[in-house]
Amino acid sequence: MDPIQLFDPASSTYTYVLVDEDSRQALIIDPVDEQLERDLQVLRERGLTLAWTVETHAHADHITSAARLAEHSGARTAAPEGCQIGTASEQLTHGQVLNFGAQQLRCLHTPGHTAGSMSFVWACGPTRHVFTGDTLLINGCGRTDFQSGSPEALYHSLTQVLFALPDDTLVWPGHDYQGRSHSRIGDEKRSNVRVAGKSLAEFVATMRQLNLPRPRRIDEAVPANLSSGLRHDAGGDVLAMVQPAEGYAGDVSPQLAWDWVQSGQAVLVDVRTDAERAWVGFVPGAEALAWKQWPGMGPNPDFDAGVQALGAGGRKLLMLCRSGVRSVAAAQRATVLGLQAYNILEGFEGDPDAQAQRGKQGGWRFHGLPWRQN
Repeated sequence: MDPIQLFDPASSTYTYVLVDEDSRQALIIDPVDEQLERDLQVLRERGLTLAWTVETHAHADHITSAARLAEHSGARTAAPEGCQIGTASEQLTHGQVLNFGAQQLRCLHTPGHTAGSMSFVWACGPTRHVFTGDTLLINGCGRTDFQSGSPEALYHSLTQVLFALPDDTLVWPGHDYQGRSHSRIGDEKRSNVRVAGKSLAEFVATMRQLNLPRPRRIDEAVPANLSSGLRHDAGGDVLAMVQPAEGYAGDVSPQLAWDWVQSGQAVLVDVRTDAERAWVGFVPGAEALAWKQWPGMGPNPDFDAGVQALGAGGRKLLMLCRSGVRSVAAAQRATVLGLQAYNILEGFEGDPDAQAQRGKQGGWRFHGLPWRQN
């Protein structure tokens, strides 16, 4: 079977969902932050359980939704070791294999566009697929003039790694700007305008003469992508302010949330799973109302009734989750139901640090606010 190919028109980015038909486990490659709801809907509609989010590299033209997808679905995050995305739980190396159901994704280190770039091979039945990110495009290739790019390394990745795959291997690129969906290795070996028939010296000269404009979002995208797409802005004066948000009343810092709870202005609603509260800790006095529940992180059918009861009489609701992702979805749903709901930035544990450990750089516990553990 072919992958599910999804497209982000703003960045011309392709996202891929790979499925193991028997187990209904799935893996997603290069998800886009602005397309989070679309991707979650695809998973729901097809009855899929997301096992992995995978990055081909640290993107400069869009922000990944990897961390947010993991928060919503319970998936693990994976990224190339050479990209230094320290928040990814699995640091991928050349030849490593990721399993989802009975399927396997094999990692190929293909540097050049960036020093850590990877491509991924999926053999599904008689068909072999390769997901090339920005390394190999249809009749083109990625640029090499930033993020430790190297035309020499890219030439080797193209000619010695990717073009070593069988000619009938289907090529699924990270972008296309002309509406094309895929190609084949044999076609790219014969006719790719950037590399076919060129010597190393000719290829290097071509790449150094491109003079492409600087990516518009690079200063925003790369730092966020080095943290799996996590972005939080609370700090300084904004700790005591409500920050505007789309689809709900606003974002508040953990400190402001606790002030509201102490003064009786709002109800604290812990939307984490029962298991998370039991294992990691809880806030005394908080109302427990899971947005999703184990097993499978399925939606809680009792959420609507529960949140309406908590918000009766016009009470403000403060949504708390692990790191401030599910709480956004919960706040949006409560708003649709006519309630005044806020998201608590950073959540209970905060974002993972460079060693993928939580609780060390933000979150309710980190700020010394009241909590207990069973």
